Amino acid sequence: MIRLVASDIDGTMIGEKNKMTEQNRKAIQDMQQSNVDFTICTGKPYAMVKNFCHDVHANYGIFGNGNQIIDLKNGKEIFRKTLTQEEINACIQIAKKEKLHIHLYTENEVITPELRYMDLRNFILKDSIFSSDLDFKIVPNIEEYIENQHPIVFKLIISSPSSLLKLQEELNQKMNLTIYRVSKANQYKDKIINKEYEYLDITPSNTNKNEALTTLSHYLGVSSSEIMAIGDNLNDIDMIQNSGIGVAVANSYDAVKKVATYTTARSVDESGFAEAIYKWGLREV
Repeated sequence: MIRLVASDIDGTMIGEKNKMTEQNRKAIQDMQQSNVDFTICTGKPYAMVKNFCHDVHANYGIFGNGNQIIDLKNGKEIFRKTLTQEEINACIQIAKKEKLHIHLYTENEVITPELRYMDLRNFILKDSIFSSDLDFKIVPNIEEYIENQHPIVFKLIISSPSSLLKLQEELNQKMNLTIYRVSKANQYKDKIINKEYEYLDITPSNTNKNEALTTLSHYLGVSSSEIMAIGDNLNDIDMIQNSGIGVAVANSYDAVKKVATYTTARSVDESGFAEAIYKWGLREV
């Protein structure tokens, strides 16, 4: 019996046009009427999806790929984990040396020298379905800004139009961080900004959706066998692989489909999320 459903947002609940189908919305409502808790589980910061979480009446939220967990029913922060000053400075120095774009996420801000990649994408999405509360701070010198302002940074992103594999390997050798390398090329091209690129999503060590979901399950007294996790991207693999039922929507990366219990026949735009909800024991009402 499923007691908790954890779902990614982009590519899982919301498609390329940043819209959620009525079938997906109804599935959330039916799930909640069946007394199944619903958890948003996203790489986005809380400020960016706060209003979206409220709109879909999510019970809990895992944000920043797991570096913050919030009980959305009462606003209580259950968990947080942030980067150290040394880790931030080291990443900035490496990005600067390689002449790569870097931007940072605090609890309420995106700090960037220029809107170019994921920061530009999130800026464009600010007034979309998310109605984001995220502020965008353009600073000419991130290194100087960090040194003077000492912001609390949840994660940082390094982006490039070419492969970042070697840089990822270098960072893994030098520091104990959690790093996801994501390619937005070919069929995964970023259609929001019409650009192909790669990026490294960098968070503190042992930060991932699965670890956060485990923390939340202990908080709720729910076993992993009672959890269904749904996603499409590489940062969803661990939670899909370690949940009682792990679901990949049809448009998922192949690596995600390989570890899933079930892959939907429908894509995100065809209500693959709803297909998964009804497939695994939730009755339409």
